[in-house]
Amino acid sequence: MARRKNPAADLSGLLTAETLPPRTILRDSVYEALKAMLMDLEVAPGSRLSIDGIARRLAVSPTPVREALTKLEADGLVATRPNAGYVVAPVLDEAELDHLFDVRALLEPEAALLAATAASKAQLAALRATCAAMTPHPAADDHHAYRDFAVLDARLHRVIAEASGNPLIAEALARLHAHTHGYRLYFRVGIAPATVAEHDALVTAITSHDGTAAAAVMRAHLDRSRARLHEAYATDVDQAVDQAVDQAVDQAVDQAVD
Repeated sequence: MARRKNPAADLSGLLTAETLPPRTILRDSVYEALKAMLMDLEVAPGSRLSIDGIARRLAVSPTPVREALTKLEADGLVATRPNAGYVVAPVLDEAELDHLFDVRALLEPEAALLAATAASKAQLAALRATCAAMTPHPAADDHHAYRDFAVLDARLHRVIAEASGNPLIAEALARLHAHTHGYRLYFRVGIAPATVAEHDALVTAITSHDGTAAAAVMRAHLDRSRARLHEAYATDVDQAVDQAVDQAVDQAVDQAVD
């Protein structure tokens, strides 16, 4: 896969000293700027992130940068390495993606089943509102366009987990950072219109207190989401083949000219 920009990030297009908000929310502004860069894969996974370099770029002190990186580490987007400091966390490979969905398949259908009977009125209302808010979102191929959809998507699944009434299920799913990992792949293949329909069916089953149907719909949704994310890897293979063919053609043309 072709990578665009590397280390310490060119954040000038995301945030500048002139547009920075008051210091009370400076950390969150730096966090959002860095998160956008990481989600867009503008910095290659595994690349080192220079705290001082980012601070200079944003004309801020290193403190809000460190705070933002700590938060991004909790999100699973960056990691700390011995003698390297912060580095961009790797994108899941296909095997890791399958492991992630294997665990989700064990937990989320059960969460949906339990939520159909245990959800409070407030939680059911939150599911309806979140699902309705997702409906208008179009397909997108970058972080900024997909950000709102991804936040709502994560919220929907989180509310279902919390509505199960089992805090261990909710905690386990939160620790997977499932949407964060999927996000960095998913925006590259777009948002399938089917996703919204699947969410509609899921919320309908839960709000109708049909646990069996809710579990079945969640299971099907996860299977289809897994398949959609696998398309990102197929896209990488196609791009690599196209690049190889282009290079071979260019070389053949150069030799013929010579």
